[in-house]
Amino acid sequence: MKKICLYLFCGLFATTVSSCADADWLKPKPLSFYAPENVYIDEDGFNALLISMRKDLRAEHYDGRSPIVNEHAVSDVGATLSLPSVVVKDFATRLTPSGDGGAHDFPGKLFNLAYNSIKNTNVLVSRIDNITWQNESTRNRLLAGALFYRAYWYYRLVNSYGDVPFIGEEVTGPKLDFYTHSRWAILGKIMKDLQWAVAWLPERNVPGAETKGAANHLLSKVALAKGDFDEAIRAATNVIEGPYALMSGRFGIHRNNPDRNVIWDLHRPENMNDPVNTETILAVVDRYTDPEGARTVEGNVLARAYNPAWWQNGRDSEGKDGMVLNGAQYDTLFEGNAQSRPTQYYVYEIWDFRNDIRRKGNNWVEWWQIRYNNPASVDFGKPVSRANYPIPADTLKHSYSFPHYKTYIPEQLPTVRPMGGHGDMYIFRLAETYLVRAEAYFWKGNHAAAAEDINRVRGRAKALPVSQNEVTLDFIFDERARELFAEEPRHGEMVRASFLLAKAGTAGYSLSNFSQKNWFHDRVMAKNWFFKVALPWGEQVFRIAPHNALWPVPETIIAANTLGVINQNEGYLGSEKNLPPVDDIK
Repeated sequence: MKKICLYLFCGLFATTVSSCADADWLKPKPLSFYAPENVYIDEDGFNALLISMRKDLRAEHYDGRSPIVNEHAVSDVGATLSLPSVVVKDFATRLTPSGDGGAHDFPGKLFNLAYNSIKNTNVLVSRIDNITWQNESTRNRLLAGALFYRAYWYYRLVNSYGDVPFIGEEVTGPKLDFYTHSRWAILGKIMKDLQWAVAWLPERNVPGAETKGAANHLLSKVALAKGDFDEAIRAATNVIEGPYALMSGRFGIHRNNPDRNVIWDLHRPENMNDPVNTETILAVVDRYTDPEGARTVEGNVLARAYNPAWWQNGRDSEGKDGMVLNGAQYDTLFEGNAQSRPTQYYVYEIWDFRNDIRRKGNNWVEWWQIRYNNPASVDFGKPVSRANYPIPADTLKHSYSFPHYKTYIPEQLPTVRPMGGHGDMYIFRLAETYLVRAEAYFWKGNHAAAAEDINRVRGRAKALPVSQNEVTLDFIFDERARELFAEEPRHGEMVRASFLLAKAGTAGYSLSNFSQKNWFHDRVMAKNWFFKVALPWGEQVFRIAPHNALWPVPETIIAANTLGVINQNEGYLGSEKNLPPVDDIK
């Protein structure tokens, strides 16, 4: 029988199966021009590696089923309604460790992306002192950049999978003895890394690059997740008192359009890395004018992910097709597919409709504003009638209101179907910094300071201020939904808060029974009526269980690790083999 080999240098957890006897990669070869020994010999070589890390970060957002889209589709703010045969809706029974990390795979996609990105960071960390640096500050700046990106990915991992293996150095050959580390130990490690990195990163950098402000913002989130609320407040305050400010006046490409407002301006991709925009802390770059390889293949595809499939099943009063994929409506609403359909909670339940400009006017497209656009239809130009859909459930996917200001990114390539084009996207912006600090104040019991920070964000949106007596964890997450929809890793941030409640022993939550009872599951069941009413869809039913708060580790990773033990999360097949996680990181 042939032995299975795992080639971890090419990708920490991307497995290559072959016969050891035929494993050419084990045989010495002459160094190529692109071998690490020939590339990482000076500042330019390491800078090139940092550019790869920035591109890895972009992969979080640019895809109709990107990790961020998946985060929304299994949370309180979204549910996936497209492709019932391949996309999980019954998380309770069909979310399993058997995923391969493909386009429609919740378990493996983020896991593989994160560890392959961590591989790049560890190459720099391990090789930075292989050369002699004439300028120590250059060396430290490069190392600080790698530590920032590594911290970013571990923050994402521990808030989606909980305990995971921590790999802190380059793996240069087959390695089959990984062990799982405690989530809390990983948070402590990356918090220390970020504290060091902050001192060496530049105040300003080229668009899409790591800065002192980005590291402080991430540090505040990591400290909050760890339960170090004083450090979270300190790091967030460093950002808030730095060279940033919430945008309150009109700016950018549509600033002279009287039908728009500052919220619309804030979310134009062309404005995100504009030096005038003082709210941007970190926004990745994706321009259709860039050459192939520098830009993404499809663009961000936000419209495909969050907009309704208005162009499907739009029957007119005669039962004929009232929709066509062309014309002005197509060029404005694009080819949506409800891959993360906003919930009733997000669309209607959390808004101050009279005042909040985030939910008023042209910033949103309401379902009744969608019209029949087939010139051959007797109802051409009239609002779509929900009564004409073949089955009532069609309205869930094809007819709903959505935040147009978040998803309106026109397609610049004429040969591509418009589903959300190329454009920059936020990773961190100052509005979230205020909400992170507000939550840290909340956990410390300083509700007055929390309300003040929340009201900075609400004030820009012209929403009514909140009093300190109204500040709860649920309200903070309501505000995060209002402000950060389609930006934040929603599921992971909810899990982060769930761990804090469990650690504190609040409301019957505990770390010992986290997979049986947690705040994430309780909030999803309370807010997301797709799960709440067990709505059937095709051959599946919308269900979610407490253990789905943490996603399963791909079983291919666990099986290949023959000399160690990578734990599986409770509630999934294989967790009976778990060992206590490692609590220290050397």
